[in-house]
Amino acid sequence: MKSRIFMYLFFFALLFIIFQYMNEKSIFESQENKINSLTEKVTVYQDSIEVLNDRVADLNYFTLQGNDNAMTYLENLGLESDSVQTIISEMIYDKNLEKGGNPLIPYEGMEGELRVNKIKFLNHRWILADFSDGTYWGEMILEYFYNENLDLEITPVASVLYPN
Repeated sequence: MKSRIFMYLFFFALLFIIFQYMNEKSIFESQENKINSLTEKVTVYQDSIEVLNDRVADLNYFTLQGNDNAMTYLENLGLESDSVQTIISEMIYDKNLEKGGNPLIPYEGMEGELRVNKIKFLNHRWILADFSDGTYWGEMILEYFYNENLDLEITPVASVLYPN
């Protein structure tokens, strides 16, 4: 009788061990599948990030901060490109406050005063600017130049006013 109890306990323990093994094996396989799935997603996302980084680099090519030659030109004048951008931006936006609209814009506002909304520095010489009066809008290229006395001169080069 005592040997039968040990035999039943042995079979019960054996069945319990087999059950635990199968359960752990299915959990392990499930986790392995999850890890593989997530690894594939990470690879896809890394490829997407790489494509976006390349695109950002292409977009930054025509910016003052992305152009080493333009930054070197300003540094040779004793100027920092960040401060140049800040100073010129503030100067252009301050001209929006003048009566009659921004004098850099070569058009008269039809629905109000034309004001510069956005600017983008292309390099050490040119700025692309967007302007509008709320109804009509346009774009222009501004040229900025520091003369030998480091006085800043800003002049409009070309502009376009879009039809409404």
